[in-house]
Amino acid sequence: MLSDFKQVKHSMSRRVSTLLMVLPMILVVGLFLIVPLMGLLEASFRGPGAADFPSLEHYGRALLDSFYLRIFAQTIGYGLVCTIISIFLGFPVGYAMGRMSPDRRRWYVILVILPLTLSLIVIVFGWLVLLGRNGVINSLLLTLGLIDTPRALLFNGPSVVVVLVVQFLPFMILSIMSVVLQIDPALELAAANLKATRWLTLRRVILPLSMPGIVAGSSLVFTASVSAFVTPRLIGGQRVQMIGSIIYDQILTYLNWGFGSALSFILLAVTVVVTAASKIRIRRAKDAWSANA
Repeated sequence: MLSDFKQVKHSMSRRVSTLLMVLPMILVVGLFLIVPLMGLLEASFRGPGAADFPSLEHYGRALLDSFYLRIFAQTIGYGLVCTIISIFLGFPVGYAMGRMSPDRRRWYVILVILPLTLSLIVIVFGWLVLLGRNGVINSLLLTLGLIDTPRALLFNGPSVVVVLVVQFLPFMILSIMSVVLQIDPALELAAANLKATRWLTLRRVILPLSMPGIVAGSSLVFTASVSAFVTPRLIGGQRVQMIGSIIYDQILTYLNWGFGSALSFILLAVTVVVTAASKIRIRRAKDAWSANA
């Protein structure tokens, strides 16, 4: 009986200690994130009149106006394109890093993480220098005689996709690498002993086991891409419209806090749905592997 009491007391002490450690984080998140979000949520349901609360006018305008539906569709389209490209570029790198020796992998991880430590403004302005009419790429192409006049490499959709992929590709690489590290290399050797080709091993062994990392990385890249603001604004200009720029204009240019808040929460709902679907997909992948193991 005494031992049980001591065990319960020790468990309660650990819980209290854990709560005290996370309490500052909870207070900071609640004060600087939850409270402002509640203010935006309240503004999104406030109509033009003082008595028009709650009102769905802002949400109806955002979901029924063809202009904003087209912007949402373009934003989701850019997010999907960036995600697909990141999968094809990130999987080989993440898989190779997962199969490296720890000492060698450490340096590659540093190289992958290094761009994330730089300011986003610095990265975007660097791309402006590279892609401008008098930039490095146009100058190099002119020097090599591949073009006669500078090409317009900025202010279009492909340039926005390229910059977004470069920015968020590390998330895909690290997500895939972390999962590949947990895959026993003996499984690939066993597949080879059973006369499986490299392609068959990739399709039947590596890809199913790597699916949690692929889905997690896809969720991160998609969410970051659709919510991007600085890159579409500076790289795409007025020719590339994404919902982040529209929200910025509504709130800070037109001071239309209600409509801008409604657009923000619609975008938040999209990202939450994608994240929830990713978690369900990861769980199903794990269950499928457990059933086949």
